[in-house]
Amino acid sequence: MDKKLSNIQERKLREAQARREHIIAVVKDLIKKGGARAVSIRKVAEAAGFSTTVVYALFRDKATLIGQAMDKDLLALVHTMRSASDAGTGAWERIALVGRAYVQYGLRHRDEYALLFMELRPHAAIAAVEVEHGNIEQDPYAYALHLFGELAHSGQVRADEAALHTMTQIFWQALHGLVSLRIVMEHMQPDSHLDDLLAVVTEGIRLRFQP
Repeated sequence: MDKKLSNIQERKLREAQARREHIIAVVKDLIKKGGARAVSIRKVAEAAGFSTTVVYALFRDKATLIGQAMDKDLLALVHTMRSASDAGTGAWERIALVGRAYVQYGLRHRDEYALLFMELRPHAAIAAVEVEHGNIEQDPYAYALHLFGELAHSGQVRADEAALHTMTQIFWQALHGLVSLRIVMEHMQPDSHLDDLLAVVTEGIRLRFQP
């Protein structure tokens, strides 16, 4: 009897997970077609073929729907950044490799990138999403901040927290500017002046924030 009950529970969990993945796919499709504003519990339920009760049972609100739709893409991005960093022999080289990998990821996954960083959207409660804010293995910004922390630890840049965040944000903004422009202006060459941009940004940060 206990084994039978366990099998029923496992089946229900599998069914719930399948529903969750289907709903997330629907959410991403709606966002691709009409932006985050096109998402509502009612529209998602209709497009997924479920009642609103089913959707609410799996996701507490619209923000959670969108947040969980972003989870896998954020994890994929940070995995790409970390893998690129592994090939570097020094902190500055690792930062340049991470910057190149970030841009290449954004241009290879334009829809996903636009959802992550180019959509005005509600933000889900931290407990409602998989990605842990501040975890360098899950949060792309936290990982970039960690790399600048390595520079500070080796005495190459200032070590105060405000300076580290400023360096990280300047680096991120430069990369995002390049990716977002190429997403909306498709005639631009994908690899033109990427090396120059990385060199200017990293050298500028080194000079501006030297200890």
